[in-house]
Amino acid sequence: MYRLILTTASVILLLAGCGVKKEVHQRALNRITDLEGQLADEREEGTDKDHRIKNLETDLETTTADRDQTAAVGKTREEELKRVRGEKEATEAELVELRRQRDAAEKRIAAFRTLQDRFRQLVDTGRLDVAFRSGQMVLKLPSGVLFPSGSADLSEGGMTALTEILSVLNEFKSRRFVVAGHTDNLPIKSHKFKNNWYLSTARALSVVEFMIKAGFPAKNLAGAGYGEFDPVAPNDTEKNRELNRRIEIILVPNLEELPSLTGEQP
Repeated sequence: MYRLILTTASVILLLAGCGVKKEVHQRALNRITDLEGQLADEREEGTDKDHRIKNLETDLETTTADRDQTAAVGKTREEELKRVRGEKEATEAELVELRRQRDAAEKRIAAFRTLQDRFRQLVDTGRLDVAFRSGQMVLKLPSGVLFPSGSADLSEGGMTALTEILSVLNEFKSRRFVVAGHTDNLPIKSHKFKNNWYLSTARALSVVEFMIKAGFPAKNLAGAGYGEFDPVAPNDTEKNRELNRRIEIILVPNLEELPSLTGEQP
């Protein structure tokens, strides 16, 4: 374009030098003006294109960033959805476990109430107490019902009481039981037993032997003596000491029952 303008200007000067008419000169000037206008337009159009290219590049960068952001948001949502689904599955598994525990608890409560009903006569006469203690079902018999004072030999009344208890417990021969002996904190006054440990253990073993002779499986029985060290009441009165002198027949929980034992009496 510059070349065209220079060439035209040369022609004008040449014509002027040769005495070309005035109108020819004017047309040449007009042509120059037109060409300069076109050049300006083209420059402006070029500038506009530069701006447009820059804007397009910016838009492209923004679009790419938006796409990356959208992808990141989508990935985050996918991760959250996966997490929520995992939590839902865990919750459903917990519900299944809770239902299992509830069913097991209901069975234990039903068994507890059945034992209470079956032992109602002994419970009402004070010869037996059925309760939950430390998460275990316990049959508590006062030592005074079973043994003479300071002795580990069952009395006639004690054997009668155990026979009545075994009429029910024999329905649970497949379950394991621990027979535990307990005393108060008063020192034993007997040459036969060194201390309360020996007395409580001997009494527990007497009950175990009686149960075995009555037909209860020996493999499902164990005997233990706690002496004075597992009281259920303070040893501050004769009534409380009488509560501590006792034999407990404890139902040993099955492994599947352990996670849901509460230790609370229904």
